[in-house]
Amino acid sequence: MKLIVLDIKGNCTNKEVEFNENIFLKKSYNHPVYLEIKRYLSTQRQGTHKSKERGELSGSTKKLHRQKGTGGSRKGNIKNPIFRGGGRVFGPRPKKYFPKLNRNTKNSVKKFIIEQKLLCNRIKIIEDIELNVPKTKLILKILESLQLNNKKLLMVIGKQNNNLYLSSRNLENLKLINVNELNCYLLLNFPYIIFFENSIKKVHRFLSI
Repeated sequence: MKLIVLDIKGNCTNKEVEFNENIFLKKSYNHPVYLEIKRYLSTQRQGTHKSKERGELSGSTKKLHRQKGTGGSRKGNIKNPIFRGGGRVFGPRPKKYFPKLNRNTKNSVKKFIIEQKLLCNRIKIIEDIELNVPKTKLILKILESLQLNNKKLLMVIGKQNNNLYLSSRNLENLKLINVNELNCYLLLNFPYIIFFENSIKKVHRFLSI
């Protein structure tokens, strides 16, 4: 499968990128996709939720009344969970939400998502851009030439470009990331993907794993 590299005006160049079809999976990976997205969203949780139990509250430990003879139930001290302001029974405690998923499964999910986007013609490759100053209008012109100005898309660069980041950060439907930050959630969350020419080599290296 071959993709032609486009210039910033959306015109075809003499360059092309070939994706070896032998590296792709050519079968459904719907359940591993679900597991990977679930893992990614779980790891975004801080896991710092905490409530105090009766042993962690400050207050008197004096027994409220005698054990027997009052006609009421035994209550212990004021930190008993049945009272307002008392400790919570079996409350949440800090924990880490890191479900384990094999590295091969993660790589297979990435390959599967990229494969599906290639088949649906949702991936574009454009030439590298060097900006001396931030220019949002230039990014808008590129998106308009690619007919993606009203689409939700992900733009992937191969090396850090601060001016390009500043040019695109005000655009609502566009997210610019480095190729090292690429993950399955972003691949699935954005219908269209634009790769810069300097990032496609790293993508090839990843796909060949």
